[in-house]
Amino acid sequence: MRIFISRALRLKSFIDNRECGVTTAELADKIVAACEKCGCDYCKQIVDLKDHLVKKSQWIFGGDGWAYDIGFGGLDHVLASGEDVNVLVLDTEVYSNTGGQSSKATPAGAVAKFAASGKKVRKKDLGMIAKSYGYVYVAQVAMGASQAQYFKAIKEAEAYPGPSLVICYAPCINHGIKVGMGRSQHEEAKAVECGYWHLWRFNPAEEEAGQNGFHLDSKEPDWSKFQDFIMGEVRYNSLLKTFPAEAKELFAKTEQFAKLRYEGYKKLSEGK
Repeated sequence: MRIFISRALRLKSFIDNRECGVTTAELADKIVAACEKCGCDYCKQIVDLKDHLVKKSQWIFGGDGWAYDIGFGGLDHVLASGEDVNVLVLDTEVYSNTGGQSSKATPAGAVAKFAASGKKVRKKDLGMIAKSYGYVYVAQVAMGASQAQYFKAIKEAEAYPGPSLVICYAPCINHGIKVGMGRSQHEEAKAVECGYWHLWRFNPAEEEAGQNGFHLDSKEPDWSKFQDFIMGEVRYNSLLKTFPAEAKELFAKTEQFAKLRYEGYKKLSEGK
């Protein structure tokens, strides 16, 4: 009788938490062991299906060319579905795999193929587009700037019972980082420090609970370092040599657009 009651409690706990990967992993071995002892037809069926007891973690990985641009329709369809799937985007701000062409993720002022005189329009804010659904978990991260914020976002995305989108700043060889790709983590930290990239999270579960689900994890940027940061990358400073007059105007716009994004995020974090 005790074995039956214990097994029944485990099964009830499993059913109540079947969408939680951690709980199902903790209970799976205990349920299988109890069912093997019992040996009835129902328990044999559970043992046969033991590989399906732990909730599977679903992740899709892609670059910004796919997510922001040519594959955006598909990504949008997946996020809008409401299904429990996680998407991680490596944002290099350019079509890295196909030769360094400009994409919708490329910021104003950056030089790339098809934008030899610097991109003229601002970067698409993919995170805010996904947030507008209201039921998609969204985070913008940079591991080199904050590993704690990065891992928190990954854990929250995994735990959220719906679609999740995590956008990661990813320095790329096409950036022409003067200090070298071996310092890419440091480059991420500098990008956040000067306000070029911002760290934030939006959790719909918190909003449903009556809280402000938007968290701006970046500190107030040191805007005095912004121009020095972009001058440390060939994709920006090369424009000074080829189109010096346009470069100054575009670099000012690059900083202006970054400030506008930050102020928008700040208002959301304050519940405005």
